[in-house]
Amino acid sequence: MRKLFCLILSLMMMFSAAALGEALPAETLFTPGTYEAEAQGFGGMVQVAVTVTENEITDVAITGDKETPALGGVAVANMGEAIVKAQTPNVDGVSGATVTSSAIIAAATEALKAAGADIAVLDEYRRDTQDEGPKEEKTLETEIVIVGAGGAGMAAAIMAQQAGKNFVILEKMPYVGGNTTKATGGMNAAETHYQKEQGIDDSAALFAADTMKGGHALNDAKLVATLANSSAAAIDWLDTIGADLPKISFSGGASVNRIHAPADGSAVGNYLVDKFSEKLKELGVDVMLNTQATELIMEDGKIAGVKAEGADAYYTIKAKAVILACGGFGANLDMIAGFRPDLQGTVTTNAPGATGDGIVMAQAVGAALVDIEQIQLHPTVEQTTSMLITESVRGDGAILVNQKGERFTNELLTRDAVSAAELAQEGQYAYIIFDQHLRENLKAIEKYVTNGLTVQGETIEELAGKLSIDPATLAKTLADWNEIVKNQYDGQFGRTTGMNADLSVAPYYAIQIAPGIHHTMGGVKIDTAAEVIDTKGNPIPGLFAAGEVTGGVHGGNRLGGNAVADIVIFGRIAAESAIAYVAE
Repeated sequence: MRKLFCLILSLMMMFSAAALGEALPAETLFTPGTYEAEAQGFGGMVQVAVTVTENEITDVAITGDKETPALGGVAVANMGEAIVKAQTPNVDGVSGATVTSSAIIAAATEALKAAGADIAVLDEYRRDTQDEGPKEEKTLETEIVIVGAGGAGMAAAIMAQQAGKNFVILEKMPYVGGNTTKATGGMNAAETHYQKEQGIDDSAALFAADTMKGGHALNDAKLVATLANSSAAAIDWLDTIGADLPKISFSGGASVNRIHAPADGSAVGNYLVDKFSEKLKELGVDVMLNTQATELIMEDGKIAGVKAEGADAYYTIKAKAVILACGGFGANLDMIAGFRPDLQGTVTTNAPGATGDGIVMAQAVGAALVDIEQIQLHPTVEQTTSMLITESVRGDGAILVNQKGERFTNELLTRDAVSAAELAQEGQYAYIIFDQHLRENLKAIEKYVTNGLTVQGETIEELAGKLSIDPATLAKTLADWNEIVKNQYDGQFGRTTGMNADLSVAPYYAIQIAPGIHHTMGGVKIDTAAEVIDTKGNPIPGLFAAGEVTGGVHGGNRLGGNAVADIVIFGRIAAESAIAYVAE
């Protein structure tokens, strides 16, 4: 009887293995039950509960309430199903959510080990989760195709939906947001109601002048004027969709406090992505995720749609107008090296989807490029994680010191100038120094602390010791700085802004930083109506573009806060132009 039972059990396991396409081992893999473990994610601890039978993972529940919804939240929502399908914790993570993905894998691994699993055995018998069947060919028809669901694409989609137009929005990544999720500071705007309410005297003309100066006058002056003149209205529009930006501070290259941020000082990018996503959901707009545009369709010299590839189908999408909002090429290191060999090997802060696809597609239909070799370094990037330390830290009063413990520049010069000053220091790095008061008043800092990027000292001397800096030198640097703030005069480097509070509240913090690739200023040439211009100087009928896929707005150097202004303002303009075009 025992032999018969064993034979039946073996046959059942063989049948199950055949169904899975793998030869599962005959021995028991797990002790049945539910097992829990946790690991450090991007914003906090990620908890994983794994439920198993003797030979199968049946459920993986993941909790990560503090993870960024647009990135880590996607990993939290989807990786449990992937682990169940693969029957191993070692599954592909979500691009752009590396920290959260790694935390989920680590916690799931520990939970399964607690269940008695041998992870090597699970990996050996991993289920094939890829669908090897042929993809369907599908044809869709609409009025407008929006390529890219970052900030510019989502702004355009909201406008198109509110205008009652038929459109589809494509996003090659499994989540929305694109490089907008990397924006940490805020949005530059002039003559806004927030500035007036806070007694800040500014003008669109001064905004434009600062932008031209910051871009070394390589900018297209007409585009810059459009950016500045449209900025207050863009802030008003954000108010209407619940994305208000009332906190105003200073950003490098600006003459006055102009950069608008969320009330609590949190990172503007994730904030706007969340607000845009909520609005699109409210309006009933579905984004075609995991769907990459591959080619622009031209007929009789006009745009006629796009071709795209999704997870289960190839699409031909017929449309009268296309808006390219698919970002720059800051994550395409080969493309960067092709234009700027000197940047070979530099870390990048860019989202993984920023690979220049829109630029390549536009070129294929005759689009002109402008400023394509202009690639910006951001001066405050933590090198081991490529995490950008928001300019608001310096704008709210932090300083930079070198390994000697000395200041070496005006911390709020333009990004290219501060980056160059850092690269001239010993080791080509610096430390950004701030205190508890600044931490408490800038929410964005919490993720740096949570992710272990900060070094902390109860006194400035203790902090210096942990950084291997002479304590007396760093203490003098801080004392001198506090005197500068008191007198509102920096005789050494001429800093005049970001001096509203000194650094005197313990504990003290430092983050080691160096320059990293942050923004590609060049791209497809557009006019003030966001029409794409061809190599002969004429608009390509039906083709529009907005955001980092374009060039001309920022010139040779982008001011902090201008990228968010760019995506919101020109995302709206591109939508307005496309709406008018399809109505002709």
